[in-house]
Amino acid sequence: MSDEESTQDLTAGEELESKNAESLAKKFRLIPGEEIHLTKKPSTFAFVGMYALALLVLGVHLLFARVDNLQSENFLLDITLSFMGFSELFSFTVVMLIITWFNRLLNTSTSGRWISLFLLVVSFSPLIIQIDKVAERATFFLDEPIGGNFNFDYNYTIFGIIYASVFAVMTLYYQNSFHYAITSDAVIFEHSFLLSRSHRRILFDRISEVIVERTPIGTIFGYATVSILTDSGVGIVDESMGAAGAVSMPGSADSADDTPTEAAKKSILRSFVGILTYQRTIRTVRPDPKHCFYSIRDWDKCKMLLNEMHKKHSQSNLLSDLKETISGNGSE
Repeated sequence: MSDEESTQDLTAGEELESKNAESLAKKFRLIPGEEIHLTKKPSTFAFVGMYALALLVLGVHLLFARVDNLQSENFLLDITLSFMGFSELFSFTVVMLIITWFNRLLNTSTSGRWISLFLLVVSFSPLIIQIDKVAERATFFLDEPIGGNFNFDYNYTIFGIIYASVFAVMTLYYQNSFHYAITSDAVIFEHSFLLSRSHRRILFDRISEVIVERTPIGTIFGYATVSILTDSGVGIVDESMGAAGAVSMPGSADSADDTPTEAAKKSILRSFVGILTYQRTIRTVRPDPKHCFYSIRDWDKCKMLLNEMHKKHSQSNLLSDLKETISGNGSE
């Protein structure tokens, strides 16, 4: 290779590096003179729960697609399969609603409102199509019959593949919408998903604590979540523990006609209900992909760099530098 070819390769590499630097500066909205030390994004396994939920939706659809061909030697299971085959639409809706409710109850990363809304759409899709057909048949004598918007039956296999694929693709897109950076001046969290935009910039001297959280799955696959706490409360949320609000039991209210015995019974009942519905609010750390290094690989390097930059920009370090400067000037 000649010197001219080597120079051309070096120039091309510098141009590519310059373009990448400009792209990162635009993405993270860097200020003049600011340099990027580290960039991160969620691991491939960060949203494994959502992919598992997509497989569950597909599995339920495939189960109902083959319910007529399933046989079992278990009497109770036979009755269940017979019921599912006799009223497929109703039983499918019930099963999906149970999954939706249980997923919401778990209060995990898959319990968001948009995912719950998606599961509700999946739950009621066959019923909506069937109601549309029934309405069209019942009003056939009208000039413009009601319904007739869906000229197809609900095919469990096809719709299961469609719903699971759409959910998996949107999850992948959502996963790749998070970008994190540690620069010479601050920590930056950037999020761009569909029409939603989020950009948070935290200065190092505002950081009060760095927390690392590793789940069992994260330990196996080598990723962890690094959360940053600040004096302003970033990274901390209020979480209610216990039942959601007090419940007023029918017949437990006091009445002027109550005998002492009835009043005592109602008092005991109200006390019992109060204990069951007691609720307290705690402040806890709940990782949010928008405001933390969510499920990243090489998390130890990220934590080490955060600690170093925090120490560098802390007031104690600045005071130490000032003290050394004054001591140096005094000795001269």
